[in-house]
Amino acid sequence: MRMTRIRILCGIVAGLSIAASGALTAQGPSATTPIDSPVAAVSNSAPWEYGAVLQGGVGLEQRTDFSFFMVGGHLGKVLTPQIGSGSLRGNLEYSIEVFPLWQSYTPKFQRISCAGVSVGCSVPYTVGGTFTGVSITPIQVRWNFTHGKRFMPWIQAAGGVVWTNHKYPAVGDLDPTDPTQTGPAADTSVWNFTPQGGIGAHYFLKPRRSMDFSVNAVHISSASLGDKNPGVNVSLQMSVGYTWWK
Repeated sequence: MRMTRIRILCGIVAGLSIAASGALTAQGPSATTPIDSPVAAVSNSAPWEYGAVLQGGVGLEQRTDFSFFMVGGHLGKVLTPQIGSGSLRGNLEYSIEVFPLWQSYTPKFQRISCAGVSVGCSVPYTVGGTFTGVSITPIQVRWNFTHGKRFMPWIQAAGGVVWTNHKYPAVGDLDPTDPTQTGPAADTSVWNFTPQGGIGAHYFLKPRRSMDFSVNAVHISSASLGDKNPGVNVSLQMSVGYTWWK
């Protein structure tokens, strides 16, 4: 099920990328009025934008068996007029994202908990599996490139936090002589931080309506709020969304 979701999301992102690239190639140098250029319509003011977001991805490096899926919303405000010229011309935007549904799918395995080395150990029990939680990214700074007509790329840096219904990620093993994995200080945290950065684009289907897609590198770490902080060093996450501009 989780891989099916990821494949569907990847297909949507790829399709939108091809469509948007074709539209960008077809743009001519002539008209840039708000009617002919939806990008100009939102770039010559300081609008709000809000929309729905579907995001998912996979872990990298030592976490290739981790995957992610989330559903939420985005709210942003353009802070500056257009700055610069040529292909780098753009504006600065501040935004937040909230995912009321955040899930991570991880391998299941057996572990034990011991009061001391080979003393007072529990029977084996299963950890890992699906973690469900809520994620908020309250700091999201974007630079929108506004030289196009319908296609508006952007780059961003962001930071957030995620809460999960179990301590994430799971750790442990079945070795009673290894207190780092089975001792009383062998646990993680339900709170993790999510520093991230990425690229994306708005493709305007009509004035003040855009389809959005992005690719983000997301780091997940508890900053040692728990006894152990294995985290997810790098995950690659893709999103698709739909935005209204006001």
